[in-house]
Amino acid sequence: MLAQKLGFKVSLSHSHQYQFQVGDRVETYNHCKGTVVRVDIEEGGVFIVVRLDIPYGEFVYDPYELEIIR
Repeated sequence: MLAQKLGFKVSLSHSHQYQFQVGDRVETYNHCKGTVVRVDIEEGGVFIVVRLDIPYGEFVYDPYELEIIR
């Protein structure tokens, strides 16, 4: 998918915009850190696949559940 390679900008509301790209370091809503490995666009919406550092594994999140680590 093009969105997987280039990232995807999604607007969850008029005042907030989130942009995730493959390789971004992120922190989840429950303070786990990881790396974005895929951005999936499906009928149900946009989903971000993150490979967590600990516990190790890949998990799917809604964009509003993640924050990019700067």
